[in-house]
Amino acid sequence: MIDIETLIEKLKISCQDNLPGEAAQNMMLAKPRVNISFPNIAEQAIPSAVLILLYPYKDNIYFILTERTNEVQYHKGQISLPGGSWENGEHLHETALRETEEEIGIPAEETKIICELTPLFVKVTGYMIHPYVGYITKKPNIVPHPNEVNKVFTVSISELMNPVNRLTELWNIRKTPVDVPFFQFGKYKVWGATAMILSEFRHCLEEIL
Repeated sequence: MIDIETLIEKLKISCQDNLPGEAAQNMMLAKPRVNISFPNIAEQAIPSAVLILLYPYKDNIYFILTERTNEVQYHKGQISLPGGSWENGEHLHETALRETEEEIGIPAEETKIICELTPLFVKVTGYMIHPYVGYITKKPNIVPHPNEVNKVFTVSISELMNPVNRLTELWNIRKTPVDVPFFQFGKYKVWGATAMILSEFRHCLEEIL
C-alpha cells in the first residue's frame, strides 16, 4: 500500500488534471425502473459540502463514514460522509471542515484539504454537494454528535478498491423498483450520493495506485 505522503502528492496532481466526473459518479447512480420526475433543478440548488478525510493507520489509509440519526432533516439513517449545508460567508471547503468538526469532533485546524472532486447535484433533495478530500496525520479521536450521528465507522482504501465490494440489488424504494449499486463495507451498504462521490474518488485512486 502506498504511503499517505505519496498519495497526497499524487492526488493533488490528479485533481488538477482531468477528474473522471459524472461518468464515474453515475456508475453508482440508483436507477428507477419507471420514469420519475423531481421538482428540484440544479440552478436553484442548495450548496453543501462533504469531506473524504484520509488518515494513516498501521499499513493502510482509511477514511470515515457516518450513519445518520433519524433526527436529521434529510437522509435519515443513511450512510454519509461528514458534511452539511453551506453557511453565508463560508468558502465551501470551510463548510466541509466545520461540519466534520461538528459531526465527529475532529478540529478543523488539524485537517488539510488536498483537492475538490466534481460537484454532485442530488435531484431528490435539491442539494449541490461539493466533495473535498483532506487528510490528518494520525488516527483521529472521533467524538460523534449525538443528535446527528448514530454510528461512525472507517473504511480502508483497500476495501474501497476491492471490486468484490461493489454490488447491485433491486430495491423497493417508496413503492418504486430501483436498481441500486452500492459498496458493501462490512455490514454497511453505502449507496446514493455517498456511493457516487466515492466512485469518483475510487477512479482517481485507480490512476495513481
